[in-house]
Amino acid sequence: MKLNWFTRKGIIYLPISIIGWIIFGIALFYAAFTFINIDKHTHSTSDTLINFVFNLLLTGLMYTLIAYFTEKKPVPDAFEK
Repeated sequence: MKLNWFTRKGIIYLPISIIGWIIFGIALFYAAFTFINIDKHTHSTSDTLINFVFNLLLTGLMYTLIAYFTEKKPVPDAFEK
């Protein structure tokens, strides 16, 4: 079964299906929720940003892994040399 949820444009994976958009939306929602939750419990801007950047990197890593394994790969041309 071939999953074509994302396509790669440079180093960015863009969603091309409904499931891809849902995963992208969940990632954005989780990042915003994490930022608000961290901001409630810290007392300075630097603490908030340091903790948020780490969580954002983990969220980005998970999104990239899902997108990598479900991307639409270009079909190689049989007549290219």
